[in-house]
Amino acid sequence: MLARIWSASLVGIDAVKVGVEVDIAGGLPGIVVVGLPDVAVQESKERVKAALKNAGYAFPMRKVVVNLTPADLRKEGPSFDLPISVGVLAASEQVNTDLLDRYLFAGEVSLDGSLRPVAGVLAIAAAAQKMGITGLVVPADNACEAAVVQGLTVYGFQHLSEVADFLNDPDRYQPVEVNAVAELARSPFTGLDLKEVKGQAHARRALEIAAAGGHNLVFVGPPGSGKTMLARRLPGILPPLSFEEALEVTQIHSVAGLLKEKGSLVSDRPFRSPHHSASGPSLVGGGSFPRPGEISLAHRGILFLDELTEFKRDVLEFLRQPLEDGHVTIARTRQSVSFPAQFTLVASTNPCPCGYFGDSIQACTCNPRQREHYWARLSGPLMDRIDLQVAVNRLKPEEITQQPIGEDSLSVRERVQQARDRARCRFQDEPLRCNAEMQSRHLRKWCPLDDTTRLLLEKAIRKLGLSARATDRILKVGRTIADLAGDDSLQAHHIAEAIQYRTIDRMQ
Repeated sequence: MLARIWSASLVGIDAVKVGVEVDIAGGLPGIVVVGLPDVAVQESKERVKAALKNAGYAFPMRKVVVNLTPADLRKEGPSFDLPISVGVLAASEQVNTDLLDRYLFAGEVSLDGSLRPVAGVLAIAAAAQKMGITGLVVPADNACEAAVVQGLTVYGFQHLSEVADFLNDPDRYQPVEVNAVAELARSPFTGLDLKEVKGQAHARRALEIAAAGGHNLVFVGPPGSGKTMLARRLPGILPPLSFEEALEVTQIHSVAGLLKEKGSLVSDRPFRSPHHSASGPSLVGGGSFPRPGEISLAHRGILFLDELTEFKRDVLEFLRQPLEDGHVTIARTRQSVSFPAQFTLVASTNPCPCGYFGDSIQACTCNPRQREHYWARLSGPLMDRIDLQVAVNRLKPEEITQQPIGEDSLSVRERVQQARDRARCRFQDEPLRCNAEMQSRHLRKWCPLDDTTRLLLEKAIRKLGLSARATDRILKVGRTIADLAGDDSLQAHHIAEAIQYRTIDRMQ
């Protein structure tokens, strides 16, 4: 007998519908899987055979052929265990087949018949909805994740026997329901608080501007000045994720297998901090079957590169295109996969090899040639793409001993949200979310300059040797400063403050 079950295969962060055809015919007992399966799918035949026997079902003592369609699409991972198991039960007439066309199945099966969670279920659920599938059957630990997709009936089970009982008598079981919007709204503030930061008013102001406009930021200062502490508090002043953004972030983390057990939506903005020994593919993604890298895992959040100059120069160059385009494309012989990568880059670095150039407490031991070689690790085109370059000085003794009295993160977040709301009203007819995403045509429309402001900017361009891209970055930062101040027009003092955030340009 022939049975057909629906499942899905991941391609990037999306899923493609896969038909699992199981045929039981005469021949020597055994099971064969065809349709470009990888090693994990090939091994599923042994897991399925043991699971069915240990769950109390008979495995056919005839030849079993499993065909995964389309045949030219590479299938990978253990998520085909459950549909193959159901297909064998259906083809051997051990379960009712009436519901098979209405549901999509995905999950790993243990040897005792219990179901284990798999990666990418949210992507599979989203794809199932687009395919016209009305329901999804997954392991219980994946049920809340899948139920986030609206308009899809999701059932979660602990054991293969429960799946068989459901197919025979579906009225005995209730679907899993999750009110994702309400759950996201109840998400508490979990970020580190800015009120714990002593002093550093200039750096705190830069953090607020970066959060309000989505601007890239680098802190330059000696060891112990608080660069990392400041950077780690940026997520706490960012606006909370919208439902659409949370879905995007959750889908990426689901494909990467990074969702918390039994979790549903990711409620906090991502904060990724790869080590400086990270390779290019680990940042942008890749592999034989492309998987998202750190920049995609930081989508809608923060990518923090501590000790920026310790990263290999060729690795940092991988960031240039994603910083401009907001996505990264991984090309392979058989396919090309695109991952979203709209993140805010935050970095920290010392001003020289010894770390104390310009420090008021400890003298620098580096010569000019050493400092020049040190900064040569960062290319000009990369630094042009960083809007805010901020010097962070070490605290004075009296500032170290005082109790933190700075403004808390929630108060700063309110101002950031108000600034973003102003930008959103301005962008209501454009596919933009923040000022950092503006292009040249947007700057001409929303950043007109009067004569005084234009002369000030031209003087800064000549003195600092700014490129056209760096000049655009100054205009974007100035627009954000104006939004924070509640001003509709861009004025000279907004541009003057934005110019002050070109520390590295002034150092060179």
